[in-house]
Amino acid sequence: MKSIVTSLFILLNTLCFAQITAITSKGDEVVLYDNGTWKYAGKEAPSKPIEENKTPFVKSKDATFPLQSKTVSATVNIDPKKWTFKKGEEGAASEYQFQMKASDAYAMLITERIEIPIESLKQIAIDNAKNVAPDIEVVKQDYRMVNGTKVLFMQMNGTIQGIKFSYLGYYYSNPAGTVQFITYTAQNLLPDYQGELMTLLNGIEFTK
Repeated sequence: MKSIVTSLFILLNTLCFAQITAITSKGDEVVLYDNGTWKYAGKEAPSKPIEENKTPFVKSKDATFPLQSKTVSATVNIDPKKWTFKKGEEGAASEYQFQMKASDAYAMLITERIEIPIESLKQIAIDNAKNVAPDIEVVKQDYRMVNGTKVLFMQMNGTIQGIKFSYLGYYYSNPAGTVQFITYTAQNLLPDYQGELMTLLNGIEFTK
């Protein structure tokens, strides 16, 4: 069974680097960056209730190419003029991997047959992200209706080897299995690609 605990940052298969953490003489955990800077790890604001986004989200009319998961009852509809895809390699956590043509925008579909409560799934994603980017921060989250199904949306920002990344993803689970559909790019490129990343995310459909 693919490990859902390592799902969010499976992109490390490509990046192959991580930050360094250390413990100070006072017992505080700090994150050390390649540029010589550092920050305390694990300093978080108290969690807030997750609000519901009342806007309905639907797939684009240009998302004409359906990719059916073989693990769960989910289909990702993509615009083949803008996105390429490939199957995840054997043993990888992602069932499908995506790249926006001629760009530095990426995505992955991670599927599991086990059902996980959404709050537990959220924490798994955050904890896993901290293993790679200890400064990870949830900058936005809400519940939203995507093609008629209620999912959790999260945007997380973090730093890996001095490079700032943004991750935007949908998280969903039911008795048929669990889905993490995650897009990512460098933070400085997010204004250029965010619209296309969200259009890709909104192409996911679930069969209950």
